[in-house]
Amino acid sequence: MGKLTSTKVRNTRPGTGADGKPTKAIFQDGDGLFLLVKPSGARFWMLRVQVGGKRRDIGLGAVDVDRAAHEAFGDHDPVADTSLMLRKSLSLAEARKKAAALRELAKAGANPVAERDKERRAIPTFAEAVKTAHQALSSGWAARTADAFKASLVEHANPKLGAMKVDTIGAADIINALAPIWTDKPVMARKVRARIMQVLAFAKARGWRTDSLPDARELRTGLSKQPRGGNFAAVPFVDVPDFVADQLVKDQVTSRLALLFAILTSARSGEVRLATWDKIDLEGRTWARTADDMKSDVAHVATLNDAAIAILERMAPKEQREGLIFPGSKPGKPLSDMSLSKVLRLAGRTETVHGFRSAFRDWAAEKMPTIPAMVAEMALAHRVGSATEQAYLRTDLRDMRRALMDAWGRHVAPSLCDAAGNVVSMNADKRAVA
Repeated sequence: MGKLTSTKVRNTRPGTGADGKPTKAIFQDGDGLFLLVKPSGARFWMLRVQVGGKRRDIGLGAVDVDRAAHEAFGDHDPVADTSLMLRKSLSLAEARKKAAALRELAKAGANPVAERDKERRAIPTFAEAVKTAHQALSSGWAARTADAFKASLVEHANPKLGAMKVDTIGAADIINALAPIWTDKPVMARKVRARIMQVLAFAKARGWRTDSLPDARELRTGLSKQPRGGNFAAVPFVDVPDFVADQLVKDQVTSRLALLFAILTSARSGEVRLATWDKIDLEGRTWARTADDMKSDVAHVATLNDAAIAILERMAPKEQREGLIFPGSKPGKPLSDMSLSKVLRLAGRTETVHGFRSAFRDWAAEKMPTIPAMVAEMALAHRVGSATEQAYLRTDLRDMRRALMDAWGRHVAPSLCDAAGNVVSMNADKRAVA
């Protein structure tokens, strides 16, 4: 059993010289492990061993009292998967483990310093670091986020950075990698930039990189100004009913029906293409989407208006409602991400599918002024309010969202909506005559 404890390590202080000034202090734990406290108060671990008949003092790393707290209270440790030999700061327990490993190597005749540094010298390429970072970090992400992280870097970063060692990559290299897509694909380019920096930060945490990360200001200075805006081109909401009416009289192919469903639910294209029958409740008139289905990684229940349900009724008879609602041409595979856009292009429109969400939002603001803006935002599955407001909001405002989406369905596709109101009126007249 060692002489030191986590509390003692935390409370160690420098010594005091004859002149009253701080001096270096040394505390022994046992088995050659020492804690050094410099006059400045900085604390370091040292291992003393015999190598080839000579005494060697080997630095193990700085003292990390915060990690000692993690061990004491069982909190999540963000670097638990990092090799001990790569860590530059260690808790008492980790220092003992590292010292024991190096001590055994010394007894076996190996060079403990060389063994300590061997793993650090094996610097991976950027492409290798992407794979390792993806494997280490993706367990805490949604599957969609993990896939997008890796795919975007493989496609847009690896061609220029993939063969480079992660400790050699600087601002100029990142600029060179981003330049081909910076103005043509600005949204993707910004995502790739953030993910490149995430990989380099991961590499630094693993000890593969000692330099600080490239300065964000250098990256901004070295890249041209991106186009202003970034909004998705949208069909004006006053034109949406005519567009929908025109599509309803054409062949009812899957991609066209998927586009109409996206318009009527104000959902994102990917959410519609991957929608499955098991998440549809026709009786309850809802579409329940899990966190994995959503861009925000937050589960969302959408309300279905009459027109949206009419589109679903056209897709498949009751006995065949399983799997994907809008399947692609290959069995079990969804529609491609361009299939809905193609319907727009064939109709002579230059807007985007996503732009119909903007059309809905504009319509709600102008034509439904009595409905709070928060309701429209929640219908779009957007986060609303500050963190404090979200903590106190205990409802998803479903009744108000249903009223809003029902009105949107009547505006967009009146021919698909239930004309129950008129029927009731006629029956009332008959009863009055009787």
